[in-house]
This record gives sequence, C-alpha cells and structure tokens, in this order.
Amino acid sequence: MAEKELSIIIVSYNTKKITQDCLESIWRSLQGTKLNYEIILVDNASKDKSQELLEKLSQQPQNNLKVIFNKNNVGFGPANNQAVAQAQGKYLLFLNTDIVVLGQSINKLLEYYQKNETKINFLGGKLFNNDLTPQPSAAWFFSLPVTFAVLFLRGDYCNLTRFSPNTTKKVDWVSGACFLTTKKIYQSVGGFDDQLFMYMEEVDLLYRANKKGFFTYFYPLAQFIHLGAASSSRSHSVVQVFQGLLYFYKKNYSKLSLTVLRFLLKLKALTAILVGKLIKNHYLLETYEKAYQIITMA
Repeated sequence: MAEKELSIIIVSYNTKKITQDCLESIWRSLQGTKLNYEIILVDNASKDKSQELLEKLSQQPQNNLKVIFNKNNVGFGPANNQAVAQAQGKYLLFLNTDIVVLGQSINKLLEYYQKNETKINFLGGKLFNNDLTPQPSAAWFFSLPVTFAVLFLRGDYCNLTRFSPNTTKKVDWVSGACFLTTKKIYQSVGGFDDQLFMYMEEVDLLYRANKKGFFTYFYPLAQFIHLGAASSSRSHSVVQVFQGLLYFYKKNYSKLSLTVLRFLLKLKALTAILVGKLIKNHYLLETYEKAYQIITMA
C-alpha cells in the first residue's frame, strides 16, 4: 500500500449534519485527485446520532475515512492529538466540522505548502462566512495591547487585531478551523495542549511554534466556508475564551502581564454586567457573571 501523503484531521461533537456536509465537501474537492489521503475523525461522544452516520460512512472504502469514537468528550485539543497519533500522512490538514471546502482548495493549500516548505511551517486558508463575506481568520498574538483592543475596541471586527488578507503573508497565528502543517513539525512543537479543552488551542500551539523558529503564513487562494461556533453557544464561547486567555498568560507571559490581564478581563466583565443591567439584557448578565467568576477563581 502506497504511503499516505495527507491526513485530514477532524473532531466532531453533536454536529451530525454539518459534519456530513464537511465530509462531502472534502470528497468533492478531492474527487479524481491522485493525492493519497486519509480522513481521521474523532467523535467526542456525540448524542445526536452522529455515530450511526459516521459508522456507515467509514464502512465505504472509497471514503478513506477512519473514525475514532470516544466514550467521553475529552475536548478539542486532546481529540486532535488522538487523531495525529494514528495519522499516516506526512502532512496534516486540521479542519473543523463546520468547514465547507470550496473548489480544489485542499490541493491548492497542500501544493503551495510543498512549494514553499523551506520558509512555511504552518499554513492557513482564507475563510468565509456562510454568505461568502470574508471571515477574519489571521491575527496577532495576544499581547496586552492586542488583548485591550479585542476586549474594548472590537478589534476582531474592524481588522485591528484579526484580519483576512487578500495576499499571501506571514502572520502570528491562523484560525484552528483550517490549517496545514507536517506531522513532524506538529509533534516537535508538542501538539495541542491537552489542558486547553476548547478555544485558544491554535494560539497556544502557534505561539510555541514561533518560539521554536517555525513560521505561520496565510494563503488566500485556498478558500473555505467556516460556519463558526457550531458545537457551542455564544455565551459558552465567551467564557471559554476568558479561561483560555488566563491559561495562555499563566503559561507564556510574566506575572505582571497576568496581573494586567486579570484587570482587563474584570473591567470587561463588570462593564458588560453593568450594561446588561441597564438594558435588561439577560445574555450579557448571564455570560459575564460567569466570566467574572472564572477570573476570580483562576
């Protein structure tokens, strides 16, 4: 049997329909290709009948699909690491279940990476919202100024801290929803941090990679739709991001920086709670009261 060139890594959790859409878009994109690939999908104990669908799809040899069924939801990072441990490909393409591949974008991403392997170590594609508007998916690392801009200046929404370039360029990090690297590099960096259950995994991974001299690039000609937050609520996402930022700073930044971060997060939470009370917005109250508890307990 020929050696696998590419392993596509996917983690699913209660996303039956969009997981199926994601897989079908991969098969469409690679139809007729000479690329020797495999798809390794880890299901984190879904309760929405995903497992029945995945068992059926994995039984069809032409799908090149191997499924790992976890008995518990071990989290996004650990599940990806599980898949990588069994991956046979030289190259790894990480995709979220809420990704839809457009055209021949998998081949485009892989071919560009292979042609530029001497300078590129991690490569992200251009993501679009469901209405095909660009989705900011490249960003700067979370220094204190960047974090301030994200929390108080809506930096992710005005291209200040997160952006979607139209040209290939070196960036600090790209969205974990879609990026390519080699198995050798991924493992040399240590993979995703198993302590991060969900959110901030790619930031932490690419920060560690950068410290070791590996570089991340953004390639706009490989294009994908990313639905976003498919397996979690918006409120849950905010709380997880607060937790992720605190963990990231504890691990990678000075105690002074962590102290300033705590202040910024508390200020953000208290401001949102005050606004929630004034306009009687239950989402703001519920979300940022939980976030504030995270800060005080961490």
